[in-house]
Amino acid sequence: QVQLVESGGGLVEAEAGGSLRLSCAGSGRNFSNYTMGWFRHTPGKERDFVAAIKWNGSTYYTDSVKGRFTVSRDNAKNTVYLQMNSLTPEDTAVYYCAAGRSIIMSTMTKGSAYDYWGQGTQVTVSS
Repeated sequence: QVQLVESGGGLVEAEAGGSLRLSCAGSGRNFSNYTMGWFRHTPGKERDFVAAIKWNGSTYYTDSVKGRFTVSRDNAKNTVYLQMNSLTPEDTAVYYCAAGRSIIMSTMTKGSAYDYWGQGTQVTVSS
């Protein structure tokens, strides 16, 4: 069993080149063995994959955030991070972290493949 708690969301201004760093603190055994994913959801839209990091540090991003977002993990702290730079209003969403035990390349972007989810943190980017 893994419990995940996100933090770090908030309100930023796009004109100021807004940045935020989200954190996802995990509890439970063998956290380092999980693939950790970040997803986001906007009302009226489907939940979208944002980024993921495997146990070995390999990272994956959706095209719209490449070059702006960076996912990282600190296994000693059971924490995964999402550094978000150059935020735009289109990045406004509730961001969720998720943990998956058996993620492969073909399922990396599918929320249904992940086993555990956090409660989400709101990110709002004003224009």
